[in-house]
Amino acid sequence: MSTLRSLTVLSMLAVMLVGAAHAAPMVRVKDLASVEGVRSNPLIGYGLVVGLKGTGDGTQAEFTIQSLANVLRRSGVSVPQSAIRVKNVAAVMITVELPPFARAGQRLDVQVASIGDAKSLQGGMLLMSPLIGPDGNTYAVAQGAVSIGGAFLGGGGGNSIQKNHPTAGRIPSGAIIERQVPQALHQLDELRLLLREPDFATSSRLAKAINQRFGFELAHAEDAVGIRLDPPEDLAANPVDLLADVQEVEVEPDSTAKIIINEKTGTVVMGNEVRISTVALAHGNLTVEVLKHNDFAPPGLFSEGQATPVPQTELIAREGPNSVITLEDGVTVREVVEAFNDLGVSARDMIAIFQAMRAAGALHAEIVSL
Repeated sequence: MSTLRSLTVLSMLAVMLVGAAHAAPMVRVKDLASVEGVRSNPLIGYGLVVGLKGTGDGTQAEFTIQSLANVLRRSGVSVPQSAIRVKNVAAVMITVELPPFARAGQRLDVQVASIGDAKSLQGGMLLMSPLIGPDGNTYAVAQGAVSIGGAFLGGGGGNSIQKNHPTAGRIPSGAIIERQVPQALHQLDELRLLLREPDFATSSRLAKAINQRFGFELAHAEDAVGIRLDPPEDLAANPVDLLADVQEVEVEPDSTAKIIINEKTGTVVMGNEVRISTVALAHGNLTVEVLKHNDFAPPGLFSEGQATPVPQTELIAREGPNSVITLEDGVTVREVVEAFNDLGVSARDMIAIFQAMRAAGALHAEIVSL
């Protein structure tokens, strides 16, 4: 089953690399860059989830007992902490992303996670909890039913069944904004785009594409990240329309050659920019040969022209006693993946092979391990 899955992954990867070799995608500016100064703000809070069916915190979680006692006291009920049992209550941390230009009254999704020894938050209700920003001010209030993507079922004799992760969940539209973060585009001293993936070539192309779209020198690439916009007064007076037009400009992004490896899951993702120099590699009993030669196309009928050379690439993949993999200079990763796919090489074997190539200096790409 694992071999079949590896073959499927390799086949899909080969198809993606073939497509990438034929045409590079055009990407909108809004998908490549953000506007400097326009960002979200993290909010955090502490609260209690009640209504659990015996899956809450135990008596060791003293902070849960203290919190519940404080809630009851504010409600006019005075109970000694020693008399409180919290197995139907769980203490949680609450996190929210406050988006830019958010206004008071808007609702946001909430993430909650247990900080005690609760077994599950299934069926719980979060009590009203303030959400605080980095400056210590309250910007939103959260409350509502917790939805989890898992379940916890306890049985007799200590037996239990757990599905996914039941001690973390979310509350759709569970927070209401009470205070907005002051942000105004017209108050920005400069308009600047920031690339999410720094690259000098992409920065230069983006500036040229914007200038071509508007017909004058509007954008200036400052470095691998920043593109400064210098609009005339008539466009600067309405920055919303200006940025809306700028973000719809399409550009072909460039990128460095990378191979992303996750050894825990056996995942390998790579781009078509990766190149391989001449190298010989022994790995088990695998043999891969990449041969390049020219075929000649005959001239047309009744013509006096000469035969035209047509470059051809021949891939030979086999398993046998010869355990040396020979790759010629300039071979692309697409050709290597096709050969590995023919051999049925697993994703984990590919990881080992590419790491060995990188150590030998034959693989011209950055390897990123997750």
